[in-house]
Amino acid sequence: MIRFDNVSKTYPGSSGGLREVSLHIEPGEMVFLTGHSGAGKSTLLKLVGLLERSSRGQVWVNKHNLNHLKSRQVPLLRREVGMIFQDHRLLTDRTVFDNVALPLVVTGVRHQEIRRRVQAALDKVGLLKKARSLPLTLSGGEQQRVGIARAVVSKPPIVLADEPTGNLDPALSREIMDLFRQFNQVGVTLLIATHDLALIQPLGRRTLVLDQGRLVQDGVPREPA
Repeated sequence: MIRFDNVSKTYPGSSGGLREVSLHIEPGEMVFLTGHSGAGKSTLLKLVGLLERSSRGQVWVNKHNLNHLKSRQVPLLRREVGMIFQDHRLLTDRTVFDNVALPLVVTGVRHQEIRRRVQAALDKVGLLKKARSLPLTLSGGEQQRVGIARAVVSKPPIVLADEPTGNLDPALSREIMDLFRQFNQVGVTLLIATHDLALIQPLGRRTLVLDQGRLVQDGVPREPA
């Protein structure tokens, strides 16, 4: 589903990026990605979503070799990968419904089908009654839920989340993680970057640890004694 073979990403004049990372995430896994600020978490997610391309090594996503993917093929890959950002990236002048519908509008889905899918996605995240609201009238937790609904409305097999609970309190963070677990239970593959070890350790899920761009740990973390 997601495979990195000796992948590096370098930025001119910067020590950030990734260094010789190899990993394999199977279909249906829910995997966390953690490490210090600047360790390479966001870079790794950007490579999976093809927001950036690797400097060296091979990246495979859902049987696509991203090194060989042409620019005109990128939109096709994006339909298979839903992305959730810490800063939500919502259109403030559009309603919640319109924000969630955007990926379907772009791909030419019929109006009736858009309505059905958007309502189902909003219902899943508990925001069906807020469909006609503007994002700025919502709380931070509600805005994050809108971002999640937008990421899953196209039913992608892979969902990436970059610090999705970074601006939320512990109770809301647990609610968001519970949503992710529900998506995972129906077969969605999730890769979630987070710095909140206290939140993810009790979940007992596979965790990838980055340190200065290198993958230094891969396994289920132990809770502190």
